[in-house]
Amino acid sequence: MSKTYKIGVMGGDGTGPEVVKEGLKVLGSVGKKYGLKYDLVNYDLGGERYKRTGETVPDSVLAELRLLDAIYLGAIGQPEVKPGILEKGILLRIRFELDQYINLRPVKLYPNVYSPLRDKGPADIDFVVIRENTGGIYTGHGGVTRENTQDEIATQLMVYDRRTVDRCLKYAFELKKKRNKQKAKYADKPIHLVHKRNVLTYCGDLWFRAFEEMGEKEYKELKRDYAHVDASTMWFVKNPEWFDVLVTENLFGDIITDLGAMIQGGMGIAAGGNINPEGVSMFEPIGGSAPKYTGQNVINPLAAICAGGMMLETLGETKAGQAIEQAVIKALESGKIKSLAAGKMGMGTTEVGDLIASLI
Repeated sequence: MSKTYKIGVMGGDGTGPEVVKEGLKVLGSVGKKYGLKYDLVNYDLGGERYKRTGETVPDSVLAELRLLDAIYLGAIGQPEVKPGILEKGILLRIRFELDQYINLRPVKLYPNVYSPLRDKGPADIDFVVIRENTGGIYTGHGGVTRENTQDEIATQLMVYDRRTVDRCLKYAFELKKKRNKQKAKYADKPIHLVHKRNVLTYCGDLWFRAFEEMGEKEYKELKRDYAHVDASTMWFVKNPEWFDVLVTENLFGDIITDLGAMIQGGMGIAAGGNINPEGVSMFEPIGGSAPKYTGQNVINPLAAICAGGMMLETLGETKAGQAIEQAVIKALESGKIKSLAAGKMGMGTTEVGDLIASLI
């Protein structure tokens, strides 16, 4: 008996609709194999709507999003719209309002994908960063006084409460337990907490104490370690094989996941999930809207396709999600995709989608 999922589709701006189209093509292919159906609801959210109406996410749309099984996003970003308006009005609002408190970012180097790290291969770059997604400095606590004077003062505060920290850590520890059962190489590595507790003593101490207490009380069988965020960026480059699961706060996670994307081959292969384990989650390619490539059929859709696989796994369709990842691996191993860079893949956007769909 087939199962139907109600998926909100937000193509967004620039090349976003193009990559989402290929992702939906692959989701359709895997759906036929595993008995899955999709009730797709399209949402016109992004820069063009904002320019027309001045709206980002109307309250009525937000109410509809709460009733979905998941959200599939292409990209948000319009050069003609002032930076921050779309990011805060659409992306952050959806994350906060739907309480998508986990940002899940696999950092995995696939076969035949170029990494700038010399002498590192797929066996070395295979870890996951869990970024707390609704707290910290992005919540907007702060302000400005004496604006536009020589005495101007601006503040933006990193704010965390124990509940927010604990639920993020709980997700990370549970994921580490799951990965340890999957492969022996994962079990040999610790779960890392990443922060800057030597100078950010209040928030850093809260995260560290919570990490140690939860690990000691509930996950004593798991190895634990701590790394400063600046040191982590060094080790990502020098020894990425040290890592399996990393958990960190919002700002630091935002920074190190972009570095992670580069060592796994670039934004063209990096997918992410904004997860509410008890509610509606949103999945997207990490790269931006790339407006200069719009309509040229040259943008790489692999990250969007991988995001679709993450969506299925999070919905509990593990075999279907893994089938998408295996199809991506087969396509890369075939050598038909010459590069992940836009315009240099050796085939068009739609052809890549066709290839992946055929390999399901």
